[in-house]
Amino acid sequence: MESRTRRLAVSSIAALAAATLVAGCGGSGSTGSSGADGNTLTLWTHNAGNAAEYGVVKQIVKDFNASQSKYKVKIQAFPQGSYNDSVVAAASAKKLPCILDVDGPNVPNWAWGGYLAPLDLSKGKVAVKDQLPSTVATYQDKTYAFGFYDVALTMYSRKSVLKKYDIRVPTLDKPWTKDEFMDALAKIKASGTFKNTLDLGTGDPGEWWPYAYSPMLQSFGGDLIDRSDHKSAKGALNGEKAVEWGKWFRSLVTKGYAPQKSSKSPADDFRNGKTAIQWDGSWSAQANTDKFRSDLAILPPVDFGDGPKIGGASWQWGMSSSCSNKEGAQAYLNFSRQTKYFVDFAKATGTIAATDAAAEQVKGYETGGQFNIFLKAAQEFAVVRPVTPAYPYISTVFAKTARDILAGADVKGALDQAASEIDNNLSTNNYYSTGS
Repeated sequence: MESRTRRLAVSSIAALAAATLVAGCGGSGSTGSSGADGNTLTLWTHNAGNAAEYGVVKQIVKDFNASQSKYKVKIQAFPQGSYNDSVVAAASAKKLPCILDVDGPNVPNWAWGGYLAPLDLSKGKVAVKDQLPSTVATYQDKTYAFGFYDVALTMYSRKSVLKKYDIRVPTLDKPWTKDEFMDALAKIKASGTFKNTLDLGTGDPGEWWPYAYSPMLQSFGGDLIDRSDHKSAKGALNGEKAVEWGKWFRSLVTKGYAPQKSSKSPADDFRNGKTAIQWDGSWSAQANTDKFRSDLAILPPVDFGDGPKIGGASWQWGMSSSCSNKEGAQAYLNFSRQTKYFVDFAKATGTIAATDAAAEQVKGYETGGQFNIFLKAAQEFAVVRPVTPAYPYISTVFAKTARDILAGADVKGALDQAASEIDNNLSTNNYYSTGS
């Protein structure tokens, strides 16, 4: 699954954290997270198993520590598999470090629970307004985290395949319509050439499901929740447009266009010629380019009626509310907001730099570059997952419901049940009002 899992699997942190938070909206109170001398700040990261990204984190810490003598940041790195449990346990005990990374969609949950403190990023060299909106996490009009990069969903195919079956190559300005897309799938399927006409990556677990498939729901005109007040999923998740999405989603399997469950390596299936069109992300761009060179077709998302949509937000950095030296933590976070570090992260992770200035310094993502389509898609089509503390629960419910629909469940019934479960969670938690 390449780096997709690393970018998205952190939602399991939120699923575990939600269990803690829902049990009682917590406050802070720990004073030990900045070290015994008060000026040593602990930083937690999930990147112990990812040498490239961890290397950038270590460089920023080294540079910050050398730039001044008032504060010292010390890193504690976790393999991703143990990071989840460590963060949740520390949050429950109110012993979080001063600085930590967190998945963007989960920030509202953590802020509501009292585990994150709002940030003042005005002293950083990179202005917040210059970042991709999806790389800045806000909740109740306060900024709680920011990221150095994002990723973008896309479809991959081959120009030679599209040409052979007389299929128009879509562009950002003129993406495929639903009818064009279905016609393309029908043509490719009729050829009998490919094992998979389309591969949606349905073998992946967890957060991939809402990240990858709720944008399609949104393009149909539905959503995970009514975003006007985030107090109900009814109408958004089980309305006419959502049901239309669900029936279409299931039809991909019944018509034989896509497998109900993808293989463990859908990207390999595409590169090995088993798949004609793959729904994947920008993280696969370089490997696909290495394989197909100029024949690779990077395609924008389909417009199913309400405009093309893709998911937004990835790993971001925040400050715990239990940090006893918030001045020092914010000094570090502001120090890290330099264009060179945005560039370093993007190069190390193969992701989209969070600012235009940084993207211009990353090969392929600069204006006119082969991968600049990802930056533009993130700017024009990205929809952040619902900004509500309920998101971890919503994510879990949607993932199960989407799987059930692909497996043949009654679409309207499944969506009605999902909307009811989400609404019950919202009401049980007093709609996640502050002071719970």
